[in-house]
Amino acid sequence: MKRLFFATGLFISLTTAAQKVEELKAKFPGEEAVMLNSTEQYKIKIKDGEPYIESRESQQLMYLTANAAAYLSQYGFGHSSFHEVKEYEAYTQTAENKKIKVTNFKTGSSKSSSVFYDDAKETRFDFPAIGPGATGNLNMLVIHKKPFLLSPHYFARSIPVINDVISISFPKGMSVKYVLKGLDTDKIKFTQDSRGGEITYTFQVKDLPAEKDYPDAPGASWYSPHIVFYIEKYKNDKGEQVSYLADTNDLYKLNSGFIKDLNKVAGPELKRIVDSLTNGVPSQEEKAKRIYSWVQDHIKYVAFEDGMEGFIPRDANFVCSRRFGDCKDMSSILTLMLNTAGVPAYHTWIGTRDLPYSYRETPLPIVDNHMICAIQLKKDEFIFLDGTDPTCVFGIPPSAIQEKEAMIALEPGKYTIVKVPSPPKETNQRVDSCFIQLTDKGITGRVNLHMSGYYAMNMHGSLSYINEKDKENYMRRRFSRGSNKFHLSSYEVGDLSDKNHVTLSGKFELQDYARKIGDEWYLNINLHKLYEHEEIDFPRRKMPVAYDFRFVNKYVTVLTIPDGYTVSYLPKSKSFKNDIWGFSLNYEQKGNTIILSQEFYNDHLLLTADQFKAWNEVLEHLFPLYKESISLSKK
Repeated sequence: MKRLFFATGLFISLTTAAQKVEELKAKFPGEEAVMLNSTEQYKIKIKDGEPYIESRESQQLMYLTANAAAYLSQYGFGHSSFHEVKEYEAYTQTAENKKIKVTNFKTGSSKSSSVFYDDAKETRFDFPAIGPGATGNLNMLVIHKKPFLLSPHYFARSIPVINDVISISFPKGMSVKYVLKGLDTDKIKFTQDSRGGEITYTFQVKDLPAEKDYPDAPGASWYSPHIVFYIEKYKNDKGEQVSYLADTNDLYKLNSGFIKDLNKVAGPELKRIVDSLTNGVPSQEEKAKRIYSWVQDHIKYVAFEDGMEGFIPRDANFVCSRRFGDCKDMSSILTLMLNTAGVPAYHTWIGTRDLPYSYRETPLPIVDNHMICAIQLKKDEFIFLDGTDPTCVFGIPPSAIQEKEAMIALEPGKYTIVKVPSPPKETNQRVDSCFIQLTDKGITGRVNLHMSGYYAMNMHGSLSYINEKDKENYMRRRFSRGSNKFHLSSYEVGDLSDKNHVTLSGKFELQDYARKIGDEWYLNINLHKLYEHEEIDFPRRKMPVAYDFRFVNKYVTVLTIPDGYTVSYLPKSKSFKNDIWGFSLNYEQKGNTIILSQEFYNDHLLLTADQFKAWNEVLEHLFPLYKESISLSKK
């Protein structure tokens, strides 16, 4: 009887798991797994007069296919000195309802391409015995040691989410604020409960599809639905009201505490360098340019984020002596050197364009992930200097902080918040001038490529760091046009002393590109089929499209008409533009040459879903023009 009961129970369990798998596969076709359940339960209380926070987290993945193990068996979680994992367990619950514990946990440094060293750790492991209907389970207890550094909770993942719940419980004498960010926040259901001396906020989503990855999308916080929550104020053990992160004043009080003991005076070495750069220079702007250039050239950027070192800059004299530092250190040395030279300079916190947050909406440390220096040469006008970017031109902010809010520390207890300007599109131009001639084998030509603004800065950086082995392939890609038979026969790099202007020139051959039939030449001089395959997947795509900067691109192709030939067909000139962007293609004959002038522009840093249709509309008018060819007839 016992064996019969066990067999019957096992059959019911297997049948239920199989039904669940088939149901989920039908709902999310093509998916290997789903996040069946995810819960985070935050408990905030007052301990020793300060906020104290613990969270219990649970995740349960369900595997839907036999192939899931190849892609999703390895799992992990991050932690650091700020978010300490006190307890954790992981196990697989098989479709046969057998529990198999994970024992092979491996903890190491969390890898980041932009950080040389930090104290972030990652614990990874493999779920065993994965198969259709099995679940991978992870449970953790986390102590959040710095309550001002609470992480946002993201609901969407790279696999579908069936159920995700986050709850935040806190005493009635405390005020906790929250902001919903990203797309589809209407799918987040909110409830509030009050019992005893405690309030609980609960947020829940169900049946979120997998979040598709697009390489041209901005940072995930722009589109992935998530909640930012934080303590606004609380009552301490004495019943006194304490403003914690109620507004930007509280945030500035926190931030300024990291720099209050910094840079009392320039030491002998730093003072000598400042004097050597600025003695006899009457102009404040020229002093600032020279100091900025020296820091860019002599202080190497190395990112460190070990504990509170991720927030506290090092003394400028120390940075000077060792000749390297992170963004905070660059801000430190720039600020002291400039002030020593009599140029008003200020420590400045700022978030890069990966982050969509503003100081006034969310007065939290997550708003900024970067530190720079701001100087003021004219009233109410700041110039932003980022020592981490060795190619940035004085007066032009790095592209990564355009239109971002900056918190500038003017003096103890005084600050201002300003928006970093974005250079107009005309600042960033790429002008490609190509001169071609017909040959028996195809065409030959020469190219002059001139870049300004961010185009020039990026090229300057690439040429400064690329090795000779890779340089030829890099140049070939830069000059390539026409077809895969393009051959770059030679190239030259112009003067690189001006980071705001870079010129390249090259000569090339392109076989089998022009066609000669009898006494007629046929040639498509649209050597660049720009924006091909760059239609936006509208209306399915919802994630924004991010651009590094505004720009104008000009392409001029000049064909020399062979002796004894005349133009028998020249395509019509056309242009099109809407509120988003546009182009112009202009054909003309001048003497013995045919000139095609093409111009494209972009005046946006971010395109949102409501603008995608207009983007595609321009391409619909552009692509047919690429099929147009000119024809030359023998006289």
